[in-house]
Amino acid sequence: MNKKLKLWDATMLVMGSMIGSGIFIVSADMMRNLGSGYWLIVVWIITGIMTVAAALSYGELSAMFPKAGGQYTYITEIFGKRLGFLYGWGMFTVIQTGTIAAVAVAFGKFSAYLFPALNDAAPLFQSGEFKITWIQILGIAVILLLTYINTRGVESGKLLQNIFTGSKIVALLALIFLGFILVKKSFWSGNMSFGWDSFNNLVKDDKGNYLKLGWESISGATLFGGIAAAMVGSVFSSVAWENVTFVSGEIENPQKNVVKAMVLGTISVMLLYLLVNFVYLNALDRDSIAFAANDRVAVAASEKMFGSVGTIIMAVLVMISTFGCVNGIVLAGARVFQTMAKDGLFLKSAIENNKNGVPEKSLWMQGIWASLLALSGQYGDLLDMISFVIVLFYMITVFGVIYMRMKQPDAERSYKTWLYPVTPIIYLLIGIAFCVLLFIYKPNYTWPGLILILIGLPVYYVINKRNSEN
Repeated sequence: MNKKLKLWDATMLVMGSMIGSGIFIVSADMMRNLGSGYWLIVVWIITGIMTVAAALSYGELSAMFPKAGGQYTYITEIFGKRLGFLYGWGMFTVIQTGTIAAVAVAFGKFSAYLFPALNDAAPLFQSGEFKITWIQILGIAVILLLTYINTRGVESGKLLQNIFTGSKIVALLALIFLGFILVKKSFWSGNMSFGWDSFNNLVKDDKGNYLKLGWESISGATLFGGIAAAMVGSVFSSVAWENVTFVSGEIENPQKNVVKAMVLGTISVMLLYLLVNFVYLNALDRDSIAFAANDRVAVAASEKMFGSVGTIIMAVLVMISTFGCVNGIVLAGARVFQTMAKDGLFLKSAIENNKNGVPEKSLWMQGIWASLLALSGQYGDLLDMISFVIVLFYMITVFGVIYMRMKQPDAERSYKTWLYPVTPIIYLLIGIAFCVLLFIYKPNYTWPGLILILIGLPVYYVINKRNSEN
């Protein structure tokens, strides 16, 4: 295949992969956990440093393996088939499918603004805080619809993606450029007046609804727990930039352009995210951010800026953005599982392409499991599980840079990680702290995420044994 993706194309791919539902929603939960404009911005900055540090580190691996096909192959080449399988298994059980589920549920959240009956309808099933809602059912419908569309061929998926990527940028730029112009009353001073003092407001009723009973001051270990809990949302909003590595073989001069695309794309998106949060802090008071209806902070801010018509437009743009994000993940993920199947590490049925030249069975396996995950928890629950597992494998891959420097110090590297070894170490230290704190303060979905990964070990040995017998 002729290389046809230039640096600009690759950078847009990075940005399009990163921008999904998170930035329009997660600041609500972040504010509930920290209660201060200062801390909200600090967490986004920490996440930005993490993201760029990882991109700089991945760049060295992309230069060493320019046609290798991304993170799955990096891990396999550096650490062996077993760990490569666990990453692929994690992609299927948690990372890729969990992200599809979370973003699809986010689509349902914004749809509920246009169709209030979705908000008002009683849950189809509820036991304590666990419930199955019509919003989740709508999310599942989106997953299955986009899975079907992508089985019709690559062109169908690409057409949708081109439309949706543009809408994300439009929605963010509209918020940023108009956020300080159209707001009649600024809440910036009030939100920043708390300084470095931190608070949370996390009281729920027996059905899992926040009661807004008042803010409580937090410090010490509880503050660290609040930071980790807040970072779940910012980390989730800042992943998927590595998708560009899966198509490195189709990019002009991949040894240089892949890392440039990752760095330029991640920096651009993190700056956009910071500016959007500045807008939230200017347009809304603390309670309006923390307790925005269904966490739709972007819609709440838009209502202050544009009125009801502008709000509807924003909700539609975000719906389109989340719809497109699901489509992109569906499109890319199935190819990973197909590659694993070709390596003898996934179901053989995932190898076969249909008459439209796409791995239909792989797509449907991904879609069905993602639908089940959408039923398993609410948006925030899914983020806890996904963010932990994603950062875990990011750390493994970033450590791969250090490991390869020790194992093959003289290997050809057309690009070397900037400020090595400081850059990968920064990521590893923040990542370790994040994962440990999640284990302590958010165990309900962190442990299940890890258990799902560990289940992959006996699965690997069964597959390996079967392959050796054939």
